[in-house]
Amino acid sequence: MKAICYEHFGGPEVIRLTEMPEPDYGSNDVLIDVVSASVTPGDCMLRDGQLQDLFPITFPMIPGREGAGIVRAVGANVSEFISGDRVCFIAKRTGHGSHAERIARPVDDVVHIPDELDFNDGAALIHAGACASIALLETVKIRPGMHVLIHGGAGAIGGMAVQLASHLGARVSATCRAANSDYVLGLGADAVIAYDQTDFAELVCDIDVVLDLVGGDVHDRSYRVLRPGGVLVFLIAEPFEDRSLKYGVELRQAMIEYNKSVLEKVVALFAEGTIRPQVSRIMTLSEAVDAHRLIESGQNSRGRIVLSVL
Repeated sequence: MKAICYEHFGGPEVIRLTEMPEPDYGSNDVLIDVVSASVTPGDCMLRDGQLQDLFPITFPMIPGREGAGIVRAVGANVSEFISGDRVCFIAKRTGHGSHAERIARPVDDVVHIPDELDFNDGAALIHAGACASIALLETVKIRPGMHVLIHGGAGAIGGMAVQLASHLGARVSATCRAANSDYVLGLGADAVIAYDQTDFAELVCDIDVVLDLVGGDVHDRSYRVLRPGGVLVFLIAEPFEDRSLKYGVELRQAMIEYNKSVLEKVVALFAEGTIRPQVSRIMTLSEAVDAHRLIESGQNSRGRIVLSVL
């Protein structure tokens, strides 16, 4: 089968399109013909070695965290899927991913998708939707009337979080580039702060919850805008110093762990119209190098880059 892979850490140039062995699948697995697969910043960070201590991998490595496709075959113990079913799936960071013509996944990493969800949108839905859902529904429980600040509101996870927080009745402020302001307002934000024009810490205060998808200096300045007792929720991003005690706030990491119920919840949020996937552009599998370069250079926003595989 055709697949994207790399055999050592490095820049986008280490990626190549090649032939790889067909995946084996066991009695509890689902074999999937991949139609579409997203490219995430985590794929780039894993490829260049930034995450090797957290996610040790073996080479050659096929990247890709999520995708959508059609069930080709199922293992002997699998009863909830049959050949021809339309599905989304999650792949583990440390194993072969979705940037290939076929993938085998444990049944708990696969979920049915409705007919109205096309494969490109499906490939952009699960990971970003799960991150936003876990951060805002589980790590903190967003309630109506809360003031929530979401950093990176034009990104894939940030855009999902804006939609979800707005649906939950929160007052939503979001940071993004000025060029993306109207886009983020269209997702449901009540106010947008253009980080390339102004410092958010000078414009907002008494925030109940900050969702930090950036880290570094953005994380550091976020402590100052929270009310006493407020919550700073973060995902893995740029390194930062924990200053929560100094400012009298809580610091919580959104622990992104996938199971069947998480995947089904994300699809349900889509089906009820609460969230919609965001696809920034569609590229071919052979353009994966260019996709990584776009992400690393900061040129991608407004959702996921999706690779068309079949």
